[in-house]
Amino acid sequence: MLTLASLLGVGFFLGMRHATDADHVIAVSTIVTRQRSVQSAGWIGLLWGMGHTLTVLMVGGAIILFSIVIPPSLNLAMEAGVGIMLVVLGAANLPAVRRRLGGSPRPGAHAPGSTRHGHDDPALRPHRHGSALDRWFGGLGVYQAARPVLVGIVHGLAGSAAAALLVLATIPDPGEGLAYLALFGLGTIAGMMLVTFAMAAPLAFSCDRMPRFGTYVQLGASVLSVAFGLALILGAGHPDAALAAVLP
Repeated sequence: MLTLASLLGVGFFLGMRHATDADHVIAVSTIVTRQRSVQSAGWIGLLWGMGHTLTVLMVGGAIILFSIVIPPSLNLAMEAGVGIMLVVLGAANLPAVRRRLGGSPRPGAHAPGSTRHGHDDPALRPHRHGSALDRWFGGLGVYQAARPVLVGIVHGLAGSAAAALLVLATIPDPGEGLAYLALFGLGTIAGMMLVTFAMAAPLAFSCDRMPRFGTYVQLGASVLSVAFGLALILGAGHPDAALAAVLP
C-alpha cells in the first residue's frame, strides 16, 4: 500500500509537471493575456485542467479497461490537431491587438482628447475587442468558460494515450490505474492554476501603470502560439507524415 501511495503521489506531481509543457502554457497564455484579473486567470487554469482531466480519464480509462490500442497515425493526427488549435488561438487575437496598437477606437468610443476615464482605455479592456465570437457571445458566462475547457479537452486527447501507457507499465490493476489517472488529472489542474496565476499577476500589477504592456504581451503570446502551432503541424522534422495524418 505504501508503494501504491507513493506512485499516486508521483502521478500528482507528474500531472503538475505536465501542465507546464510548452504547448499547454502557450495555448493558455493566448487566453490569460486577455485578462486583467488574477482571479479570472485562476478560473481559466481550473477550467483548462478540468477539460484536460476529463479526456485523460475517458480515453486513458478506455485504454486501461478495454486494452484499446491507439494507432500511431491517430496520435499524430491529435498532435497536429493541437497545432491547428494553437494557430487558431493565436491568429484570433491578432486583429484585436493590431487595433489597439494602432489606436483604433472601438465603436462608440470618445474621440482622442475627449474627457475619458483611464479605466475606459481600450488597452485596459481587451476582452471588448476580440473576434466576432467575442463580440457576440463575450458577455455569456458559458462562452467564456467553454474556451479554456475546449482547449484542455484537445490537449487531453493528444496526451491521454501516453499517460495511460505509463500507467499500464507500472500499475497492472485497472482500479489503481484509474486512481493514478485521477491523481494525474488533479495535479494537472493544480499545475495549470499556478501557471495562470504566475502569468496574470504581472499583468494585473502593470495594467494601470503601463497600459500598453498587456497588449504587447498578448501580441507576443499570439505570435508564439501561431509559430509553435505550425511547428507541431509540420511534425518535428516529419512534415509529410504529419500532413498526411490531418489531410484527407
